Amino acid sequence: MPKANANNIEIEYETIGNPNSKPLLLIAGLGSQLLAWSDEICESLVNNGFFVIRFDNRDVGLSTKLKDAGMPDFNEINAAYFRGEKPKVPYTLEDMASDALGVLDALNIDKAHILGASMGGMIAQVIAYSNPSRVLSLTIIMSTTGNPKLPQAKPEIMAQFFAPVPPEREAYIEEMVKRDHLIYGTFPFDKDKARDYRTKEYDRSYYPEGVARQLAAMAVPGNIKPEIAVIKAPTLVIHGSEDPFNHVEAGKDIATAIPGAKLLILDGMGHSLPPEVIPRIIKELVVISSK
Repeated sequence: MPKANANNIEIEYETIGNPNSKPLLLIAGLGSQLLAWSDEICESLVNNGFFVIRFDNRDVGLSTKLKDAGMPDFNEINAAYFRGEKPKVPYTLEDMASDALGVLDALNIDKAHILGASMGGMIAQVIAYSNPSRVLSLTIIMSTTGNPKLPQAKPEIMAQFFAPVPPEREAYIEEMVKRDHLIYGTFPFDKDKARDYRTKEYDRSYYPEGVARQLAAMAVPGNIKPEIAVIKAPTLVIHGSEDPFNHVEAGKDIATAIPGAKLLILDGMGHSLPPEVIPRIIKELVVISSK
C-alpha cells in the first residue's frame, strides 16, 4: 500500500474504486486500523458511486509510530485540567486532522466527503471547522463534542473496556472479541467474524502504546461544541440508540450544534457498525453527498 508524507510522518492508506467517482475519506476510531472499514463496506460504497480512501491514523497499523513521544501521564493530564491549564500530550486531534488532509494532498484531492466514526468523528469535526474548503460533506458516526454536560459512559463498561489487555496473541484476540460484544448493541453478534477481524488486526500491527497516545489526544480539545457551530458543509450525524460509550445524547448534541445537520438514530446499534445498518447508512451517505 502507498504512504502519504504528512507532518514529517508517514500515513499508510489505500484507495478503492474509480478515482473519478466522489472522493470519500474514512477516518477510523481510537486504536482502530483501516481494517475497521471492512472490505464489504468499502465495496458497497464503491458500488454506490464513491472513490473510497481509508488509512491508518498515526500510531496504529502501518503508519508511523510515535514511540519517541513517550507515554502520556493521565494523572498529570487530569491535574492540568484541575489547575485550569492545557495538558501536555504527545500530539493532538488537530495533528491527526492534518494527517488526514495529508492523505488527500498525496492524492491531489482538494475536496472530499469526510466520514469519521467515534474518535474519527471528532477528527472529522476538527477538519470541518478548521479547513472548511476541504469538505464537500460531513458524516459523523457514534461520536461526541466532548461536552461535559452530556451523559457519561457507563462506568461498568468503561472499567471492563479499558482494563489491561493480555499481550499474548490468542488471549488478546479473545479478550477483544469479548469487549466488542460488550458494546455491540442488540443486533446479533457474530463471534467468528469478530475473531477474524481481531486476528487480522493483531497480526498486521499490535501496538498498544499508540492507543494510549491517541486517547491522550482525545483529552485535549475539551468541548468543541462552540467550534462546530461554524460548519456549513452538508452534515449527517448517525448514532446508535444503545451506544454505551457515547450516549445517544452525544449524537443529538452534535446535530443541534451544526446548522442544518440531519440526525439519524439507529435503534439497537451500540458503539459498532452491525452489517444490518450498513445499507441504511450508505443510502443516507448517497443523499448527503448529493447536496
